[in-house]
Amino acid sequence: MPTKTLIKDSRFLVATFWLTFAGCAVSTGPSEPAAPDIRQVSPSQAARLYKIMTPLLKAMNKPRNPKDVYIGIMDDADINAANAGGSQFYVTRGLIEKANDQQLRGIMAHEIAHEDLGHVAKLQTLGLGLNIGVILLEQLFPGSSAVTPIAGQLIASSYTRGEESAADRHAVDILNRAGYSKQDLINALEWVERASGGKGGGGGFLSTHPATDDRIEALRRLR
Repeated sequence: MPTKTLIKDSRFLVATFWLTFAGCAVSTGPSEPAAPDIRQVSPSQAARLYKIMTPLLKAMNKPRNPKDVYIGIMDDADINAANAGGSQFYVTRGLIEKANDQQLRGIMAHEIAHEDLGHVAKLQTLGLGLNIGVILLEQLFPGSSAVTPIAGQLIASSYTRGEESAADRHAVDILNRAGYSKQDLINALEWVERASGGKGGGGGFLSTHPATDDRIEALRRLR
């Protein structure tokens, strides 16, 4: 997606489409697509995403400035997030609304780790949507007005076993550099597994190999 086509406005473009990522995401499982239901993300929630992501971006091997990072928020109640490559990230309304700060930090540290390690995700738009509504991360703060999410559902397939394990380890490095600990990622994995009822599906953390329990155990062994 050429940068010049990205929307640099205080609101998102609203379009109905499905996103398919050949990449990592966290997901509580697939749900049936519904008719567009235009909702809004509160300014405080948008600002919270900015505050959580910014120190993680600065702790990357190749640090990113928020002014160079693009965010898309999907109007999807499922818990999900994905790295689309090129400093572009997508999160769902469900993730922002349901995750506490520690859980959101752990999930975004993992996605940012994929970006830092060069795990490129392929993005494909399906359906009626011709454009993807995104906004510069820095424009989510201070957030003078509510943000209208993109109508649609975020669906992700998996990275390889090796890429997922590498991203987990690197996410811990990023968290440590930013002044946090691996417990943020462990708690995020445990939370997503509980939220899904222990079932995978829809791509992402819960359908990848190694399994979530194995990933948690591997993280606990890290020093």
